[in-house]
Amino acid sequence: MRGAAADAVETALADGDPLPGTAGFAGELPDSRLVRDVLGRELCYYDGDDWSYDPGDLSNPTLLPAGHVREDGEVGEAWTLPDPPADGERPVERVRETIEGALAGLSESGLAVAFSGGVDSALIASAVEAPLYVVGYEGSTDIEAARDAADAMGRAEDLRVHEVTLDDIEAAVPPVARAIGRTNAMDVQIALPLYLVAERVAADGFERLALGQGADELFGGYAKVAKAPDDPRTDADTVRGARRETLLSLPDQLERDLLALRAAGVEPVTPLLRDDVVRAALSLPGEWLVSGETRKRALREAARERLPDSVASRDKKAVQYGSLVAREVDRLARQAGFKRRMDDHVTKYVESRL
Repeated sequence: MRGAAADAVETALADGDPLPGTAGFAGELPDSRLVRDVLGRELCYYDGDDWSYDPGDLSNPTLLPAGHVREDGEVGEAWTLPDPPADGERPVERVRETIEGALAGLSESGLAVAFSGGVDSALIASAVEAPLYVVGYEGSTDIEAARDAADAMGRAEDLRVHEVTLDDIEAAVPPVARAIGRTNAMDVQIALPLYLVAERVAADGFERLALGQGADELFGGYAKVAKAPDDPRTDADTVRGARRETLLSLPDQLERDLLALRAAGVEPVTPLLRDDVVRAALSLPGEWLVSGETRKRALREAARERLPDSVASRDKKAVQYGSLVAREVDRLARQAGFKRRMDDHVTKYVESRL
């Protein structure tokens, strides 16, 4: 069992508790049941009577859905993600307390931090004496933001900038697509910067990479959440409903990210996805997710005790855009003859590389 003790998972199953105080788990219980946590923070694949954490170990792997149990060949739902009512009592304090608890448990052994200069990664960086890594193409906003944030935090000497070239990105496309088992443009463009920074971290001798994964989904970091119900990308009619929609997509995203990071040779560490943090985020009223132009309001307010205001309030682009990797993959596709007038030209380019 990865991520939790087997007896703790058995208790969670017996109690029907979807968030029993772990950072996620998956694997086999002593009675041979396979299980995976409600947010899919660990991976578990099966193929007949065989199973593995790595799909490459199996001939025909099937991913066990998040929150499910497989017993005697049958798969059933064990937990659903809680949907508590909004609780406006001490919202910032609740978030701060749970994040402090998550950060206090971080081990620095073999650890590096993926650092883009935003509030999520900066919170993690503030808790550990570990090197900070940022990846990006020349002139990327992520590199600029990371330098500014590291300087503001007094961590400039800890920052390691991995400026990638077009050749680096081109070389990484096939192993990334194979690792994640996907060729669609969006998934590959998101996975590429994760793989590239993890590859550099592993080459420098680090085995674990801490990331701010989950913060956008939990705390209302997406534009479609902020614009609900007017954004066509969500069916929800409230900010909280749109946040829930994004959270339910998290298991699919985490599979992609975990496979990319592990293919590069590091084990991801995601303190902002611990159960206690998830519980605190789920009960936030909509105005503490998004307020005016401010997204992730409660998280930013909670971060101000640890971070300079300039870092706690910084908005940043998604990693594929902030690193300019998505732009450069588009360039590679066009150079290879896949023009933008073609339907889904980047996906066709990725498929051609395989």
